[in-house]
Amino acid sequence: MLSQHSKDIIAATLPAVQEHASTITSVFYPLMFERYPSVKDYFNEAHQRQGTQPQALANAVVAYAANLDRLEALGDAVSLIVQKHVSLNIQPDHYPIVGECLLAAIKEVLGEAATDEVLQAWGEAYGQLAEIFIVAEEQRYQQNEHKAGGWRGERSFTVERKEKESEVITSFYLVPTDDGPLMEFIPGQFTCVIVDVNGRSLRRNYSLSDRPGVGHYRISVKREADGHVSNYLHEHIQVGDTIRLTAPSGDFVLNQQKRPLVLLTGGVGITPAVSMLQPALESGREVHFLHGALNSRHHAFRDHVDALAAQHDNLNVHYVYSDPLPDDQAHATGFFDLDKLSKMLPSDPDMDVYFLGPKPFMQTCRKLLNELGVPAENQRYEFFGPLEELSA
Repeated sequence: MLSQHSKDIIAATLPAVQEHASTITSVFYPLMFERYPSVKDYFNEAHQRQGTQPQALANAVVAYAANLDRLEALGDAVSLIVQKHVSLNIQPDHYPIVGECLLAAIKEVLGEAATDEVLQAWGEAYGQLAEIFIVAEEQRYQQNEHKAGGWRGERSFTVERKEKESEVITSFYLVPTDDGPLMEFIPGQFTCVIVDVNGRSLRRNYSLSDRPGVGHYRISVKREADGHVSNYLHEHIQVGDTIRLTAPSGDFVLNQQKRPLVLLTGGVGITPAVSMLQPALESGREVHFLHGALNSRHHAFRDHVDALAAQHDNLNVHYVYSDPLPDDQAHATGFFDLDKLSKMLPSDPDMDVYFLGPKPFMQTCRKLLNELGVPAENQRYEFFGPLEELSA
């Protein structure tokens, strides 16, 4: 339990830490990677370059310090971090590394203001937070381990099939190398892929893009221009090769409500929506599948979705192409806007909307859904990377 003396010190120094939080975390990551090079493999370098990872950590540190006596105010943020940590197979011995380097960064940025007493208080607070995560993550590891077909840590999978879905997205069908049973997952969850590239074990989270219960996991990977893992998967991983996975994780999952469901996606954001689609249809729900793509060459899973639409009267489909080719057939061109969405969505705003895609797409979706009166609690979204601010 954090002492009242430490709480008082943190409250007094929080304004300074908050003011310099982004600088502290920008110092923290290079410092940690220099002192402990092995932990670098747990982080996406693109998120470091973009600044989203440091900013996410800065926001989390400030939010935690501001709510020491009411951690419940952090809401789903703790659960989200636990899910991401478990997918990456974060272990208790990683936490002292982070604590040491975070305090060193605070000391470097705040200078003389970061006295030994101040650093001790922040260290005590960090220790309390680390314990919360360690306990919650251990519970999750045990749950995964004891599920039918479940496992703890990494498990080897063999590529059973590799299929090109579009010019930029390729699917990998994965089965356990040990021929053991496969752990069930909830539509919308993701797995962490671990591959060895140039002597490094790199980790990336990918949504499971097929429905549960089909005897394999499927990930559908977009080739990113600067993506070390995505390019390696596209260019080097072939049928018969093995990769390692952690157990499925994530809270961005299909709920069991009966009200209309809207799956609103852009680009590779379609992957978890495809996993949700067929189970939702089979439950009898009214489903609206809205997808935005550059054009038909970049549109993955169109044949699959169209086939389901032909089989299910409760599925309504709309495609929007921002840069259509001459022979493309889309329901609209340009981007989703208020006029398009108002015509494509149910008239009653009491619906569940799951939206996922690039950050600008998600910002637009959030703004438009609010304008159309869809309740905030009925809007669900997830970032492929660190949690970011979604306000436009």
